[in-house]
Amino acid sequence: MARGEFRRRRAASRRGGRPTGLSLIPWLLLGLGALSHLVSGEAPNPWIGGLGLLAFNSLYIAVVIRAFDARTREKPLTWWLLTALGALTFGLVLGYGESWLLLFPLLGLAVGAVVRRGRKLRLIVIPLLAAVAGATFAKADWGSIGIVYGTFISILVTSAILTLDETVDQLRKTREELARSAVEKERLRFSRDLHDLLGHTLSVIVVKSEAARRLAPRDLDAALAQITDIESVGRQALTEIREAVTGYREGSLTTELDRARDLLSSAGIEPVVRQSGPPLEPQTEALLGWVVRESSTNAVRHSGATRCAIEIGGGPERVRLTVTDNGTGRATGMDTSGSGLKGLRERLAAAGGTFTSGPLPQRGFRVTAELPVEPAEPAEDEGPGTGSRSAPVSAPCSRSGPDDCP
Repeated sequence: MARGEFRRRRAASRRGGRPTGLSLIPWLLLGLGALSHLVSGEAPNPWIGGLGLLAFNSLYIAVVIRAFDARTREKPLTWWLLTALGALTFGLVLGYGESWLLLFPLLGLAVGAVVRRGRKLRLIVIPLLAAVAGATFAKADWGSIGIVYGTFISILVTSAILTLDETVDQLRKTREELARSAVEKERLRFSRDLHDLLGHTLSVIVVKSEAARRLAPRDLDAALAQITDIESVGRQALTEIREAVTGYREGSLTTELDRARDLLSSAGIEPVVRQSGPPLEPQTEALLGWVVRESSTNAVRHSGATRCAIEIGGGPERVRLTVTDNGTGRATGMDTSGSGLKGLRERLAAAGGTFTSGPLPQRGFRVTAELPVEPAEPAEDEGPGTGSRSAPVSAPCSRSGPDDCP
């Protein structure tokens, strides 16, 4: 409630700082000369003149109020009112003479409020000024040339100020929209990282806790080893969450593959990891590491598989990661409507890659991710034979059968 009230007050204060139709109404005081001419009794047909002046004021107020609303400014009614105001102004000046000439600058204010910029303004201003000059010289001497100049300045200054105000307001709205978009993007990044980090970590803790419970009655040392692993995973999770909050976390594919092997083995799933191809940029490795983390976590959660194969390979332009299990085929990796799948797809799409997942025809589930390859430059201080990323990496195959390895 308090937040909504604060927003309303802030919006009201912003509107209060901008010009409105009420800002142009005090300029009607320029018509006091015409009113004085009527009151003094010098004007012929004062009742007609009074009604004309009242109609002029009413039309002027209606035009400037509508001109400050973008929804009504360009509507035909506004232009009809402005046309009627112009015709009435020329009629009153030509009918009552020099004392009414200051109605022309008022007409210029109304025209500048409605016609803000562009070719339309030029098409209207030139004929209008010519008509004002003709009417001025018809009812007054050359000393009244300032009326023409004043009308021109009224149009030009009003149009320029209101156009600048509109531009500033649009820039402010654009800045607020960009700030809101940046906040939403950061929230999405954080929610993805938190989902991927905690989902994997909690799965590891659950699996190792179950292993420790099973081992405790018959092998206390092995159970204590699992508990030690749980402590290590928890500490690592705290570090990763801090890095995710600050936005500096950059995953390592090798680390994620090692974690996936450990997680799958602890859950009784045989891990099969094969890696080949050119060295990868850190950003590409980080994205593939997220896929390995999410896929292995969900294989443990949902697949019921006994074996899970993680294969990384590709050519000089693209790298492919495939995670395949022999489980029941029910959403290994990710529920097709879940945040894991959506987050991975958005991550890879932003980097120019693709992400697909689905059950295999007979049994199992497959996750496939492809990304463009940008070979990493070798470090300058690495001598011959010391470059850790100078050659393709091929992890040994851990499949048990001779037909399983190439």
